[in-house]
Parts: sequence; C-alpha cells; structure tokens
Amino acid sequence: MDTGMLLWLITAGVLVLFVLGVPIFLVIGFWVVGASMAIDFTLANVGVTLFEGLNFFGLLALPLFILTGDLIAAAGIARRLANFAHACLSWLHGGLGLATIGSCGLFAAISGSNAATTATIGGIMHPLLVKDGYRSHFAAATAAAGGTVGIIIPPSIIFIVYGFIMNLSISDLFIAGILPGVLMVLSMLAMCWWRCRKENMGTISPLDMRNVLTTARRAYLGFFAIFIVIYGIYSGVFSPTEAAAITVGFCLVAGVFVTREIKWRELPDILLRSGQLTGMLAPMIAISIVMQQVFGLLGAAETVSAFIAWFGDGKVVVLLACMAIVFAAGCILESLPITVIFAPILAPIAVSVGVDPVHFSVIFLVGAAIGFITPPFGLNLFVASGVTGIPYMRIVPSVLIYLAGLLVAWMLIAFVPWFSLGLIPVR
Repeated sequence: MDTGMLLWLITAGVLVLFVLGVPIFLVIGFWVVGASMAIDFTLANVGVTLFEGLNFFGLLALPLFILTGDLIAAAGIARRLANFAHACLSWLHGGLGLATIGSCGLFAAISGSNAATTATIGGIMHPLLVKDGYRSHFAAATAAAGGTVGIIIPPSIIFIVYGFIMNLSISDLFIAGILPGVLMVLSMLAMCWWRCRKENMGTISPLDMRNVLTTARRAYLGFFAIFIVIYGIYSGVFSPTEAAAITVGFCLVAGVFVTREIKWRELPDILLRSGQLTGMLAPMIAISIVMQQVFGLLGAAETVSAFIAWFGDGKVVVLLACMAIVFAAGCILESLPITVIFAPILAPIAVSVGVDPVHFSVIFLVGAAIGFITPPFGLNLFVASGVTGIPYMRIVPSVLIYLAGLLVAWMLIAFVPWFSLGLIPVR
C-alpha cells in the first residue's frame, strides 16, 4: 500500500474517532503517530518534541490566566462588573441585554476564556433577563454571543497559544486584540439594541448617575485587575507571564480579604478546576508542534497555497479564502484545534501576499471566536445551554442576529489593519 493511501486511511480512522466523541487531543495524537509511521518519521522525535514543546517560560501565563478567571468569578468581582454595566446601560432599549454583553467584555479583560465568560456572566444575568421580560432563548443566546470576546480582548489564552506556535510576541498580540475586541462588543450591542427595540423586550430605567458611581466604586477591584494587565503589558513594565502572576495574586487577595467571598477551604476546588482546564490545553499545545513537523514533511502548506491560488493570487482573494477556511473549521472544531491545525498553514500564505503577521493573527482568531456560536459545534451555545437549561436548538435561531453583527465586524477587522495594528508601538 502506498504512503498516500495509508495516510487517507489513517485520517478516515481518526475522523471516525472524532465523530464518536474521542477527546480531540487523542484524535490528533493518533493521527500524528500514525502519519509519522506512514512516512517513516522517527517516533523518538514525538517524545522529545512533546517535552520541548512545553519547555517555554512564556507558557506559564496560560495556567495563571485560567486561574484568574476562576478567582474573579469566585470573588464576586464578575457580579460587581455586571452591576456596573447595567447601571450604565439601563436607560437604553434592552438595557439588561446590553449590560450582559458589556459584562462579557469587562470579564474578558481579566479572564481570557470564552467558556468561562459565557458560563459566569450567563449564570449571573440569565435569571435577571428572564425576570425582566426577555425571551429565555434570546437571553441565553446573548450570553453565548457575548462570550466570543473572551479570547480576543486581552488577556487571551488562545493568543498565548498562537504566539507560541507562530513565534510572535505575545505582548504585541495582546495589544492587537484590544480594538477588535471592542469592535466586536459594539457590533453585538447594536444587534441587541435593535432586536430588543423591535420586540419591546426589557424595561427602560432613567439614567441614574448616582447608581453608576456607586456600582463603579463597588467594581473597582475589577477595573484595577484590568488596569494591571493592559497597562503593565502595554507599557512594558512586565511581560504577559508576569502580568498573569500579579493578577492572580491580586484576585486571590481581593477575594479572600476584601470581598471575603473566597473561603480558604474553597481554594483547592478552584485550583483543581483551573488545573483540569490547563491539563486539557497543555497536551494540545505540545502535540501541535509535532503536527507542524509532520505537515511540513507532507507539504501541506504548499497544497493549501495551491488551492487558494486557484481562486486568484490577490491579497483580498487570499484573505477571503483563508477566512472561509477558518469559518468552515469553526463550525465543527473549537478554537484550539483550529489554531493548532490551520495557523501554521494559513499564516505563511497570508504573509506571503503582504499581510502583517500580527494582523493576520487577529483575523484568524476572530474567525475562530465566531466559531463559538456557529452550529453544529458552537461551544458557547452548549455552555449557555448547560448554564441556563435552555435546549441547544432553541438558542441557535436567536444567536443568528449576533452572528451577522460579528461577521460585519470581522470584515472590518480584516480589511482595516488599523484596528489590529493601531495601538502597537512601532516595531
């Protein structure tokens, strides 16, 4: 049997495993080992690369930012941010829905995880939304859509992974995600306002500046945590890894001694939850390095490049083709495997036609983030369903309006590089 046929059989076999629900790490791992054997690539390299792939100081930020998300939820900081967002937006149509999206943006500026953003804000806001007259499925869809910015607004777990895989500055990536994240939030706010105004959902309250100032004062811990991350990295005072460590320390002290909502006996459970997520992500990062090597030997980049060139070789055509691939992948895969599989292939192609590598990273990851609300996979839709109890298929129709707004924002981010590069110091 020739090598090509053997690779197709291995690929078909792991696709069956994926459909059957085998963890994605094992699916990719089986493919990597099988493909390595098929092309006579030494298996000793797999073990060495798995170890060396994680032997990198910058990756320490990954578990620390995951822990930060769990700490701010447990410390009550997320709830205080949500109260502030509602105080600011309650005078508009759909004020509580708008506050849900705004809360997701604020939470994302500390946590770096889409699932944590959806679960935490959805758990807080969904009962309030339903009580205020919002349709339950629309309320769940709002939390799911708002969670998409969890991996774009810094700090971002997936930006750390992308920067590591593609050898880019994580600080630059964090800064590049600020304006695109804000643009995504604004697009969802506009969609939420339009839908709520059209269907008369929610109640409108007069703007009370005293309430705004009161909730802002109570949410000062969240604002300070955001300030630590963004100012520290932007100014160069400390690296993303150091920012993560400082933020964890701050949130722990705030939760235990200031809000007093974190009890010492709860810390082991919080650490365990964070460790479980880290234990899922770290092996994926390690195996991605081996996969890149196998793809390189198989000439995957050249094959995809030839496929894209078939549509044309202009910058716009290449970008649209790359975005189409990412969008299609987002319908069936989570952001981590999308990044692991497609970033090493698509990024060099985009750079070859003149796209800045940092700009393309934002384009790529915004597309991956949109995948969190695109069926049939749509991870945030499953998270929102689990948190709210609303069936998955009831949430899907209500999320389409947010999907439309995010696609418009994605196009602006892709074809107006300033949104990604405007805040980065001259390199």
